[in-house]
Amino acid sequence: MAGGEGVAAAAGSAAAEGSEAGKGGSYDGKCVFCRIARREEPGTALLSSEYEDITCFRDCRPGAPHHYLVVPVEHMGNCKTLKKEHIPLVKRMMEVGKAVLQRNYFSDLHDVRMGFHWPPFCSISHLHLHVLAPASQLGFLSRLFYRINSYWFITEIKSLLSLHGGQFSGEQEIRVNSPFWILSIPSEEMARGLMKRTVCAKSIFELWGHGRSAGELYASLKNYPVDKMLPYLQSDSTYKIHIHTFNKTLTQAQKIKKIDALEFLPFKGKVNLKKPEHIFWILEDYGMDPNNVPEEPFHLYFGRWIADGQRELIEPYSVKKRHFIGNTSMDACLSFIMANHGRVKPNDVVYDPFVGTGGLLISSAHFGAYVCGTDIDYNTIHGLGKATRKNQKWRGPDENIRANLRQYGLEKYYLDALVSDSSRPIWRKGMLFDAIITDPPYGIREATRRTGSQKETVKTAERSAENHLFVSSSYHLSDIFFDLLKFAAEYLVMGGRLVYWLPIYRPEYTEEIIPRHPCLKLISNCEQMLSSHTSRRLITMEKVKEFKDQDQNSYLLDGQYMPYRGHNSFREKYFSGVTKRIAKEEKDNQK
Repeated sequence: MAGGEGVAAAAGSAAAEGSEAGKGGSYDGKCVFCRIARREEPGTALLSSEYEDITCFRDCRPGAPHHYLVVPVEHMGNCKTLKKEHIPLVKRMMEVGKAVLQRNYFSDLHDVRMGFHWPPFCSISHLHLHVLAPASQLGFLSRLFYRINSYWFITEIKSLLSLHGGQFSGEQEIRVNSPFWILSIPSEEMARGLMKRTVCAKSIFELWGHGRSAGELYASLKNYPVDKMLPYLQSDSTYKIHIHTFNKTLTQAQKIKKIDALEFLPFKGKVNLKKPEHIFWILEDYGMDPNNVPEEPFHLYFGRWIADGQRELIEPYSVKKRHFIGNTSMDACLSFIMANHGRVKPNDVVYDPFVGTGGLLISSAHFGAYVCGTDIDYNTIHGLGKATRKNQKWRGPDENIRANLRQYGLEKYYLDALVSDSSRPIWRKGMLFDAIITDPPYGIREATRRTGSQKETVKTAERSAENHLFVSSSYHLSDIFFDLLKFAAEYLVMGGRLVYWLPIYRPEYTEEIIPRHPCLKLISNCEQMLSSHTSRRLITMEKVKEFKDQDQNSYLLDGQYMPYRGHNSFREKYFSGVTKRIAKEEKDNQK
């Protein structure tokens, strides 16, 4: 959740990046906040508001002694739909929030947190401002994350927290337009466990103090319990202090001055710059705009370093250094993010139904899972045919999926890869896989194909180097995702996860485009921009319901699960022309 100062920042970012049109001036009967605002939910009492177009009520799951939601009466999309003209509305919403607190005998407005959840981390897509007080009672054990600014990070950490038995609660403070986060984590052991997996976070610290100015930081540090500091400040210990500034470079003299200003801290040990027992960091946030760097930081933090993330994995696992690659081999960083979204752990069985050159199997095997896959392309599965690399005509004898895992010492986790059509599963009935992690073909760089028959209008005969002959037909994008979700619902274990990419034409994108299944719950939806009009979304779903016969051909349409009647009706509703538009834009970019 953005802090109170982050409200304007969220609005500004939305004005620059929002791709969804606001839905002001309307009423949505399916939206619970629309019904509450019109007094159609008798279980929720409305609180008085100074403005007729804004209402307020208590949060049903309060994260603080005072936790209210301020919403526009008329339906409006989440905070990503905000534009410059909505700034007066946001200011009035904040006024209502402050007034409600004062009417409920809370007057310390410096101890208040207001903010919006950034999608997809808001459960209801109706603009609502969280008002929480006192902010000082939101949780005392804090952890500070320094990270690469990325929407991936929110859901990667959320997945890893659940994998390690933690929970992503309303107490976590999320600043979308900042490289720093404050999270509440039960133990240092869990924090270290997270950092052993994440490729998005750079480091994690135990937060001792923070503020919007040097004075606020020092006051915060003086209020930090001395008994929590003392174990790391003993006379027989060694330490050093680092300074990191985001979006600004300081001179050495400036750094020394800032370190000297911390002389009030009870350090008793000796300084050791080479091998200290304890490392402390001063972190300063100068915003995200390199063309408008302020003189003073927006926020300052001081904490004890705990662990670094796993970003060093990206270089050795780079596709450039891999034996066996194809046109669509997945980037190493994204592969590890997908494995983390799938909560892959040792001894899991992970399956990729569009395995290709096996790039996604490698990241799962790195985390100790047994991996397998299928693909309709006989040559790719057997490492035959033309090479993808420049200046190489044919694939060599050691270019195959098994060789890729052997390259990283992971061959023991490789089960097998089979030639198979994903539209006709070859597996016996039952829950077989802990995770399904895949990148389906979109029909742009790789063709979308499935096995067909001579009776079909569209058919081609293909012959491999081993005289393997089969007939294939086109595989519509809508059918691919319908088959994928149905397969995951049937073959995932309970709690298992499906992680896959969904191509999007941004001007026509709505959340209704995302395929749904009654057995699968949507966990996260992250966007990777490809161009101004095209992107792909990393969709993570979790199996929450046993697969039944009646779920065999179900998909979500207009809020209801209905029988799937083939790509014609489904595609018109969801994927009409997506592939053609993306392909056209790629051609235009190449020109």
